[in-house]
Amino acid sequence: MRLLLAILALFITPVGVFAQDTAYTNSIGMQFVLIHPGSMLVGRFQPTVPPPGGGLGGGPGLADSVYKKAQQMAKQAYMPGFNVTISHAYYIGKFEVTQGQWKKIMGNNPSYFKGDKVKDDADKHPVENVSWNDAKAFIKKLNELEKGKAVYRLPTEFEWEYAARAGAQDDISWANINATAVIAQTHTHIIGEKKPNAWGLYDMLGNVWEWVQDYYNEKIFAGPTPPAKGKEHVLKGSSFTGDVKNATYMTHAAGPADGWNVGFRVAMEVK
Repeated sequence: MRLLLAILALFITPVGVFAQDTAYTNSIGMQFVLIHPGSMLVGRFQPTVPPPGGGLGGGPGLADSVYKKAQQMAKQAYMPGFNVTISHAYYIGKFEVTQGQWKKIMGNNPSYFKGDKVKDDADKHPVENVSWNDAKAFIKKLNELEKGKAVYRLPTEFEWEYAARAGAQDDISWANINATAVIAQTHTHIIGEKKPNAWGLYDMLGNVWEWVQDYYNEKIFAGPTPPAKGKEHVLKGSSFTGDVKNATYMTHAAGPADGWNVGFRVAMEVK
């Protein structure tokens, strides 16, 4: 009986989102990965203070009076975070949108790092120097091209962070940032040169900042409810100019940034 059940399990596809293909490639070669529903803790901030009389790593400690003040400030800055539930499955780009893909849809290339500014194939570099409205225009044309096949959009900030975390509840270690992110560089790099995250997504951190759907809340961290309006939109993931301090899942930044280090990746609805 157990053997029969095991054999049947090989041929039975679960009902619901898990019946979806785990990967999808569209007509212009954009690859997508299926992200299943789940939850995560967002916005947790727990600052630490070096002890008096002996700093972290053997360095000099703080004077007692300064230590007490620093402890008070750390306590005031402490944030427990909040739980976010992603209730519906969605697809997200395996890579950032490239210059080659942008040219196929838009017929131009706004990027700064192209031509003689790169030593390899610029078409495989992420497109950059694009505004939030530019990203939306690309997605509109992509939807027109793929009409009836798929529905594309920008990911929300929480969808982006959930995909970037790939199941991690704590913030990313510096060692893992260096393994997965193009940072501390002078230009963009070809997509997918670094190690992917646990869900097979590349360059979620580093290479270029990525636009998401949400308006910026004018605060250091995201709130449980994204604002309905605002002056700018949220950027996630840091860029090639970043470092281990801002190339993290939780970094909550806003446009327009520098332009030449801002791109995006696309989400796709599950049918």
